[in-house]
Amino acid sequence: MIFKDNPICNCPDFETRQIKCKHIFAVETVITKQIDEKGNTTLTKTTKMTYSQDWIAYDKSQTKQKELLMKLLNGLCKMIPQPNYAFGRPRLPVSDMVFTSALKVFSTFSLRRFTTDMHIAKENGHIQKVPHYSSVALYMGNPELTPIIERLIEISSLPFKSIETNFAIDSSGFSISRYGRWFNFRYRKDEGFREWLKVHVMIGVKTNIVTSVEITDCISADSPLLPNLVNKTAESFEVKEVYADKGYSSKENLKTINQVGGMPYIPFRSNTTGKADGSMFWSKMFHYFMYKHDEFLQHYHQRSNVETAFHMIKSKFGSAIRSRNPIAQKNEILLKILCHNICVVIQEMHELGIETNFSSE
Repeated sequence: MIFKDNPICNCPDFETRQIKCKHIFAVETVITKQIDEKGNTTLTKTTKMTYSQDWIAYDKSQTKQKELLMKLLNGLCKMIPQPNYAFGRPRLPVSDMVFTSALKVFSTFSLRRFTTDMHIAKENGHIQKVPHYSSVALYMGNPELTPIIERLIEISSLPFKSIETNFAIDSSGFSISRYGRWFNFRYRKDEGFREWLKVHVMIGVKTNIVTSVEITDCISADSPLLPNLVNKTAESFEVKEVYADKGYSSKENLKTINQVGGMPYIPFRSNTTGKADGSMFWSKMFHYFMYKHDEFLQHYHQRSNVETAFHMIKSKFGSAIRSRNPIAQKNEILLKILCHNICVVIQEMHELGIETNFSSE
């Protein structure tokens, strides 16, 4: 390729059509030329940012992931208190049922095919007894399991308490095995769609660890969920910066982030006037967004890490929910997030040298 005032290329497309091909457009995108009033030419080259990968640490974390996940998950489950039964048939230990439920979600196997993994866990001393596969399915529909998993998610993020200070918030959908119907008036026929649940998370942008989570139906708005996510995270982490998209832009959300000592980087909507209406912090952030827009975007672009976190969860554990019981569907999503957090811990154990076993001590 020869790049000058009339660029040419030796590819077949240019030789046939004699117009700009994709190679010329690519070069023009990377190289820009500016000519000032005196005729001086300034050539600007844009270099794509690349990030190196510690392949030795990555290979170790991936090849030993399942073994280490069982050990870390066992340490988490040992923290779960076992209720005492005064009479009747003793139930299976709660710690064993939580362990097997999380391991089942991690394996992405069906309950019957997952039985072998439960026997392996029993041989390694992670559970006391191998439950029947139907018992695992029934226990995932237990509402008492929900607060236990939520607490384990919070505990699994604590190893990064001294690392994570900047956080991002967003939501994403997980499809369920239920279909809805609606009438299309334009084409005069019934149409179906697959229903889904909306998952709201707050993650640390350095490691993509999930620090707090909320699960709602698909029609719930995003903005009202931000205060709860921020306050939960602030209980264990120092919050310096929070990133979110325009859907979270509200005075209440900015106030909540400011109260926990954080700086909100949330873009304003196009119809925002910037009037204070008693909120000086709202007015301050609006002027910062308008007059220091480039500086604002340098911080805001870290919001894309929450998209990466959702991609990590869905690509590894699936974006569809197999459970049919509404409570089990919520618990299955929470278990996906718990497994994601443990996998992040395993990765950083090899890259950053973090040491943890989540022991009850």
